[in-house]
Amino acid sequence: MVGVALPAIQHDLGLDTSALQWVVSGYVLGYGGLLLLGGRTADLLGRRRVFLVALGVFAVASLLGGIVDDGGLLIVARFVKGVAAAFTAPAALSIITTTFAEGPERNRALSFFTASGASGYSLGLVLSGLLTEIGWRWTLLMPVPVAVIALVAALKVLPRGREERAEGGHDLVGAVTITASMLLLVFTVVQAPEAGWASLRTIGSLAGVAALLALFVVTELKVRHPLVRLGILRSGHIVRANLGLLILMGSYVSFQFVAMQYFQNLLGWSALGTAMAFLPAGVLVAVTSTKMGDFADRFGTGKLIVIGAAALAGGYAIFLGIDRTPSLGGMVIPGMVLLGIAFALSFPSLNIQATSGVHDDEQGLASGLLNTSGQVGGAIVLAVVTAVLTSGGETLSIGALRAAIVVSLVLALVGLVISATGLRARKAVPDAEPQEARVYEAV
Repeated sequence: MVGVALPAIQHDLGLDTSALQWVVSGYVLGYGGLLLLGGRTADLLGRRRVFLVALGVFAVASLLGGIVDDGGLLIVARFVKGVAAAFTAPAALSIITTTFAEGPERNRALSFFTASGASGYSLGLVLSGLLTEIGWRWTLLMPVPVAVIALVAALKVLPRGREERAEGGHDLVGAVTITASMLLLVFTVVQAPEAGWASLRTIGSLAGVAALLALFVVTELKVRHPLVRLGILRSGHIVRANLGLLILMGSYVSFQFVAMQYFQNLLGWSALGTAMAFLPAGVLVAVTSTKMGDFADRFGTGKLIVIGAAALAGGYAIFLGIDRTPSLGGMVIPGMVLLGIAFALSFPSLNIQATSGVHDDEQGLASGLLNTSGQVGGAIVLAVVTAVLTSGGETLSIGALRAAIVVSLVLALVGLVISATGLRARKAVPDAEPQEARVYEAV
């Protein structure tokens, strides 16, 4: 919801483009940095407990973000909100995957779950346009009553009975090293456009990330109860799903940022007009996502992801035609329709693929990995796109906007190639036993 409100926030709080990015990146930093810890914590301490506590913190942080008058405080509130989401999101997804058995039942449940997330993400842009016309603060306050309603519902719906938890204690060294590495990575790529990609600070920070990740890997290989069992990454379909969401969210979050600058700052459209431009994509996602479970059962998630990746690239390619007099029928609507198709097909399918074949006591871990991929992808690509946009100064130009969209297009094409390798891998597998075949078909 904050996407459409960014120009209004920038104007009221006096933020430049680099500082404005932190309104988005502050949330991404907290979210992407702690998702792995959040997912494993849900496995160890109980998914219901982690979900409820984190959802409460999310509501409070949303309230604080809507009432502050300082850009720095807003960024801090967004960071805390991201931290809360880092525990809420994997707990929620793992509640679904441990409640429903793998196969058609889980696929149907995940299609409804991801439809809520994907349509909320898409339609949030439209709703924020309406709210921004009243005042941008309402886009930050709106999640408060929604979170409270969800909290009350969860207290009533989620059973209090003893749930299955992962065995073992906390891997403190692993938790500290992976969290520090993710935080430093996101912070580094967000700051790189301002500090310079070849600056000593950026290079030193990336070296620090590499050192922390190396220490994390060594730790996970030696400890008895690792935070992340590295063997989970031996599954090709899980790796492809994580790369797929990294590309989907990385390219789309960046495109959204570019589109907001284009529609509002360059063309002078209102927040509501900008929101309506995104309406076709939002409606498509909301209407079709609940059917994706049935499609996944019938065709397999691999084919749906390939088609979604092609639609994603097609949508970005259409928007390369931006100019100062955009055609609604020739560019805006067709482009948004293709992006809506991409989200509707890819988002539920990637969630199904990333959690298939994973034992219940590692569902939080699998969910955390998937969400981390999406958020880290968003942070990295957004940093690159921001650098492209500001390379010629603060004044926007059609050339800079097109170059920024090219970044998303190239990434989408890479995603198409990666998803296509999944189809080739499936064809190369010989006839399997019935149980193996069922698991692979879900892939």
